Amino acid sequence: MRVAVLADSDTRWKWGALTANRIAPQDADVRLDGYLLRGRATPTARQLREVGVHADSLREVSAVEFLHAMARESYDLVVLSLVGGGVQAMLHGLARTWEGRAERPVVVTGYVGVVYEKLADGLLLRHGADLVLANSRQDAERFRAVYEGVGADASAVTEVALPFLGGAPYTGEHDPYTVVFAAQPSVPEHRRDRTYLLERLIRHARRHPEREVLLKLRSKPGEHTTHIEELPYQKLVQRLDPPANFRLVYGNMGEVLDRTDLLVTVSSTAALESLHRRIPTVVLTDLGVRETLGNHHFTGSGCLASWDQLDEGHRPSPDEEWVARQGVCADGSYPAAFDRARARIAGLLARPGGLPALTPYYTPATAPGYLPGILARHHLGPDGTPLPGAPAHDREPGAVRQVVRRAARGAYRHGVQRVAPVIRRMGEL
Repeated sequence: MRVAVLADSDTRWKWGALTANRIAPQDADVRLDGYLLRGRATPTARQLREVGVHADSLREVSAVEFLHAMARESYDLVVLSLVGGGVQAMLHGLARTWEGRAERPVVVTGYVGVVYEKLADGLLLRHGADLVLANSRQDAERFRAVYEGVGADASAVTEVALPFLGGAPYTGEHDPYTVVFAAQPSVPEHRRDRTYLLERLIRHARRHPEREVLLKLRSKPGEHTTHIEELPYQKLVQRLDPPANFRLVYGNMGEVLDRTDLLVTVSSTAALESLHRRIPTVVLTDLGVRETLGNHHFTGSGCLASWDQLDEGHRPSPDEEWVARQGVCADGSYPAAFDRARARIAGLLARPGGLPALTPYYTPATAPGYLPGILARHHLGPDGTPLPGAPAHDREPGAVRQVVRRAARGAYRHGVQRVAPVIRRMGEL
């Protein structure tokens, strides 16, 4: 089976590649070709190594280059692991690319983790794929309700689970007892709040010198992931004086969880990974329970607590019914979580006469003031055809072009992480 995954960041590459392996027939010999969409969050070599997912080929492309590859190559399955606008653009571009073709691949998309904002917007931008994966029973119900509410076909919604769950169940305390704070690039957003969380983590380390306290970071300064990080914790910690039992760590989240006794976060998907392994897990309430933080998603989980409570020895007890609705599969049902998706894909591939054309909900008729701008950002016209002058090189970029591209990306990241915060602070004076 030939599978193509198009991703626009390290976390989406991880989700897309692992999902492809989960939903492919279990007895199939899978060839996985990875395509990294060129942009501000294109993963670095270090980020790709940290993800640890093998691909038979992997290359960086523009949207139009990807469409050209889909016109040339023959795949059974295409996984679009992108932001909503990127998925919508590719659905229209692929519909145009495969127009008149007797057979085409099954197209799959979904979300990297917890869906706590822009539910309707993100879902409608993903409508048109053959399968829209929901990582939990709760998400599947919400997704269908949105589609049915606007009169769109909801049959593509397919319940699965997060593809990166796994690891050995927690069996008891390690030596030393290890507390891990899973940081997020964009939550919380403001310097004051991020500094507060960092100071509380350091205070916890000082209060418990017998413990190892780890700050788990997603990326290094200058790297981008799914979200822009204007104020990296690495820079904020330089102004503080953490104790010897406090450390910054990178690497695969699963490997960090192997030695974790208490996972603390604001709203990271790492909480679900931790709950899957039955590791004590806390979602912080210090900054409030708010939609902008995403921790409102965990109401009813039994995991909400503050640093004051943790400092005094509080340990959460997760609500089993809530956990079951989130696709965490802590009850041992995880191996079967992708059976429904596999069966649907097998049925679509065996469909006599091939698959019908891709038909997204958004069209020039239903969203004439919205869709053209989304497509234009990826150099596509309103009908999904590449615009004149769109980057469409079918070869690897030359050395000069690579250097210019890296320099431009570096300048962008410098502007986001250094110049933009200064301008914002000046505007607040």
